[in-house]
Amino acid sequence: MHLTLQDAETLVTGVFEANGVIPETARSVARALVHAEAAGQYGHGLRRVPAYVGQARSGKVDGKAKAFASRPRPAVLTIDAALGYAYPAFDIAVEMLPEIAREQGIALGLIHRSHHAGVMALTVERFAEQGLAALMFANAPASMAAWGGRKRLFGTNPIAFATPVAGEEPLVIDLALSTVAAGKIMAARQKGEGIPEGWAFDAEGRPTTDPHEAAKGLMAPSGGAKGAALALMVEILAAGLTGSNFSYEASSFMEDKGPPPSVGQTLIVIDPGAGTVSATERIAELAHQMASEDGVRLPGRRGQNARRAAIENGLDIEDEVMAAIKALA
Repeated sequence: MHLTLQDAETLVTGVFEANGVIPETARSVARALVHAEAAGQYGHGLRRVPAYVGQARSGKVDGKAKAFASRPRPAVLTIDAALGYAYPAFDIAVEMLPEIAREQGIALGLIHRSHHAGVMALTVERFAEQGLAALMFANAPASMAAWGGRKRLFGTNPIAFATPVAGEEPLVIDLALSTVAAGKIMAARQKGEGIPEGWAFDAEGRPTTDPHEAAKGLMAPSGGAKGAALALMVEILAAGLTGSNFSYEASSFMEDKGPPPSVGQTLIVIDPGAGTVSATERIAELAHQMASEDGVRLPGRRGQNARRAAIENGLDIEDEVMAAIKALA
């Protein structure tokens, strides 16, 4: 089915409202999922709707929760997602952290009692569009072992970064510390497709191309021991600093059973004008050097181009995805 982005957001918003989610939260979640779909991040897009709705129905996510913020120190904003979806907390961060960053030069956002962070590129880019650089860290339910171990300890624990570039669209980097995001394995499982070797291990620690076996086993860390070490760093920044559940304590984002995941996210927002140089002009020089070489693509451009095309031309949504969404209404 072909839909405009606005029609897709209206459809998904209505599905969440029909399942007891308050309107402002339903709109926030729908916007995040639809824009993830538009960016080509299908594992974090509309395929998430059944799992998200199932968790609202079971009470694993509080669809009536209202996130709220406090400012314990001049440069620090704490946001309680109140065991609801993460996106309303991100909306508060995007609204409040820029003023703090411009006032202090840097701002720290600490989000706790939260849920799935989705495509974090879409969150950090919202700061870059306001002329600010942003780093974001999130932990997730455990799916990776410490290097040398077999016990699920860390999540895929993504990192995202965005910066404004003078005269250009922002540079955006978004990467999971597993070889691929867990959402890609979920999407392969839903489609009945295999996964490439190197993405995951089965429960016995053997490489697997079966997404069902991968779901029972371990995600492979990106870069081996280095990726596992970075996952530990993110675990500390996202959960340790925010007082959230560590990955091994968090329940699944995919299932409607169990307690709330109650994971955390940390944002560091920087005013590029706080120093003595024109940072965005200097960053533009680096971006131009990169783009001048054949075969080099600036980070974030693929998703930006895909979203721009979707805004102009709409989305083609697979029939089984549309059927699953409409069934929830």
